[in-house]
Amino acid sequence: MGFSKRWAAALATGSLLALGAPVAAHADGAAPAYRTDLRVLVIDDQGPSVASINAELTSEGIPFTDVVASDHNRPTIDAAFLTATLPDGSTEAKYQAVVLPSVGALGTGTAEANALLSYEQTYHVRQVDANTYPQPAAGLNWPQNPGYIGALDGFTANTTAAGAAGAFDYLKGPVPFEDNNPNVTEAYGFLSTALAAPAAGASFTPLVDVPIPGSTARGSLVGDYQHDGVDELVITFAYNQYQQQWRLLARGVVDWMTQGVHLGFDRDYLSVQVQNVLGTDNRWSTTLKCTAGDAGCNVAAGSADSVPIRLGAADLDAAKAWEAANGITLDLAVDGAGSDAAAAAPGAAGTDPTEADLAANAASFRLVNGTYGSPYLGCVRNTTVVPWACATDGTGAVQWAGQAAITSAVQSNLTWAQAKGLPLNPAELVTAGNSGLAVLPQQSADNPALAPALTALGVTALAANGAAESGSRQVGSATTVPGHPADVFHNAATAAEEADEYNWLYTSTAQGGSGACTAAGATCLAAPLDTTTGFQSTVVPTEAKIALARVLGNDPTPEVFYQGNFAEDRIAYPVLNQVLSSYQGLLNSNTPLVDPRLADIATQEQNQTAWNAALAAGTVTAYQSNGLVTITAPAGVQVPVTAPTGTVQVQQTGTASTAVGSAYAGELSGWLAPGTGQSAVTVQLPAAPAQPAVSTTARTAKAAGTAAARTAVVAGPEAPAGVRTPVPFGPGDTTRLRAARG
Repeated sequence: MGFSKRWAAALATGSLLALGAPVAAHADGAAPAYRTDLRVLVIDDQGPSVASINAELTSEGIPFTDVVASDHNRPTIDAAFLTATLPDGSTEAKYQAVVLPSVGALGTGTAEANALLSYEQTYHVRQVDANTYPQPAAGLNWPQNPGYIGALDGFTANTTAAGAAGAFDYLKGPVPFEDNNPNVTEAYGFLSTALAAPAAGASFTPLVDVPIPGSTARGSLVGDYQHDGVDELVITFAYNQYQQQWRLLARGVVDWMTQGVHLGFDRDYLSVQVQNVLGTDNRWSTTLKCTAGDAGCNVAAGSADSVPIRLGAADLDAAKAWEAANGITLDLAVDGAGSDAAAAAPGAAGTDPTEADLAANAASFRLVNGTYGSPYLGCVRNTTVVPWACATDGTGAVQWAGQAAITSAVQSNLTWAQAKGLPLNPAELVTAGNSGLAVLPQQSADNPALAPALTALGVTALAANGAAESGSRQVGSATTVPGHPADVFHNAATAAEEADEYNWLYTSTAQGGSGACTAAGATCLAAPLDTTTGFQSTVVPTEAKIALARVLGNDPTPEVFYQGNFAEDRIAYPVLNQVLSSYQGLLNSNTPLVDPRLADIATQEQNQTAWNAALAAGTVTAYQSNGLVTITAPAGVQVPVTAPTGTVQVQQTGTASTAVGSAYAGELSGWLAPGTGQSAVTVQLPAAPAQPAVSTTARTAKAAGTAAARTAVVAGPEAPAGVRTPVPFGPGDTTRLRAARG
């Protein structure tokens, strides 16, 4: 359902945003005019559930204030902390939403709890209870008769009709819970039903629920508890920021708490980068357990192991057909030297059918500049030792590839492509092995010649290795774009080769593997894969889950494959198809996958970096009042805004308003800049009726009465270790393995 319907539903329930016409002061004590800042208040118990919400706010670019509840030096939550008086006499409500670890986290009837309750009532601010034990104080029955307390691994929850009509309208319905390790409890929660006879005026509406084991009833996992003039989102399970169930719900939780109007930008991305196109990759030897051409890997001349892997014309045609069927455009990083070598081979008659097919179908792909001949553009490598080391001169100084060598490799490829009619984008660059950038442990710094070379060449987007550096940064004129190499290896073109190399990397020496996985912080397979069936049974689902986690993580950076993965058995497709089918089974069509090209990702990364820096520096002001959102930021900083359908950006007088970004997940969102002659971004929200004033005297009485009547809150048990420490999908899940190491 679109956001305009969500807005209407919110009005119908009386849970309004604090953005109607300011209410003038009245003799009966009605609240004066106010504005609400676009900032979230988080009361933090430093547990995994609150950390997950904080991670989502950070990812989207939503400003928040984190108050650690156990910090003896933390501010007191009172009216002075929550509000201020502006120079014009109106009130500044400092937070548009509140996150608590659980219901009653500030105590029952305490001064802080009463202050927060009064604030939420007065300014129509919603509250999220991040992980709450079901109880009447949360609008729920105790989790018994019917009820459930325990592991939720492998459960499949569903959005209810109310959830699908509201903040979770982007979900198709199922919300599957992970079960990556049968020996570890990874998800833990409490299932119960809504109170049959809540207090007068109170109601509890499940938004996401699941069948209660041993019962025909369904238990709430996420529900909307309305009571005493406030609105709480009650979540009754523990989660961490990496788990699929949380990733699916995160957007909706943020949308619910902010009532659809907030700073920040969120998309689900799947960008696929294919490296070394037109080149060749040496093949993994399933007998010698090494790659042909590597030091000490002496494959027999003329053997199958000695035949390099290369994408053919038929493979390109298959790629074109796959793109058309799935709505994804591949980024092909091209190396012209590979084509020249193929054309010069005996019997080739001076032509390369693969290059000819690529030229004929160039419009079907996004062609990215590689480097001619794929030279290593970092330090001069000493390959007489294993592993290689950076060569040094007589003084001990590292020897580097010079700027002329870098320029030649880049420019030669562009010149070659132009002669062949291949439209490479000169602003985008993928170097061989991401060389030129630091490569640990051998090369601890970028080649000093890289930055000036990129600037002189006009490169603005440079592919980087996301396994080595997860963040984007500037190198000369270029923004790095970290890619995520799938464990679909560059030297494998068949399912058997892939499974065999997977076994070598991820089994112990006792099981016939390299034993590398037994190092601290790594993970091994329980047993070697069957090389006939293991690729499809284990590698595909594992790699697809890892990739899907990034898709759901608001991460625009690409999944990286190699040209050989699209040749012979075409082993890239089963992984990509699994990602697509899983996504399509979980998300509605109003939330399509976005596949930006390298240059667009670099721009997105630049915008996000500048925005985060402005937030950290405290140079952003954003608030909503009287149906308008006003945002000021440093000059040149793009502002990410999410708002209901029908929202427009107000331009200067005489200029028509423009839509706020583009439609996504049932709302509008985009990166905005002030219009011509303006110093701030001003956004007009869809019209809403003025909200009723809350009498000061009535509000005080209500808060006091509620505090007196509310029963003591019961805390649930601590989240199990499998929730606090993320359990990886498999041995190649480096993100979770790093997180588990802390």
